[in-house]
Amino acid sequence: MSSGTLSEQEQQQREALARQREAVQVRQSQISSDEREHQRRLHWMHCPKCGSELAEVQFRAVKVDKCFSCNGVFLDDGELEQLTGKPGWLESMLRLFKS
Repeated sequence: MSSGTLSEQEQQQREALARQREAVQVRQSQISSDEREHQRRLHWMHCPKCGSELAEVQFRAVKVDKCFSCNGVFLDDGELEQLTGKPGWLESMLRLFKS
């Protein structure tokens, strides 16, 4: 695969993500503030996979959300970037959170 094709694919993916982001923002703007608050209360610190309660776990100076029911690990905005700059982070995370 040529580098030109890769950048074309990346550009298409970025455009698709931008469209998705815009669609979500439009839907969110149509929801009342009361409904947004209700949704936040229902879902705050609950696992998106199984619905169980999440716990904050410190991992390499970053607090990640861990579900002890399904063993899922979830990152908030910016946390993946914080972790990827640290060598060996993926292997360490796998060892730490392996069930």
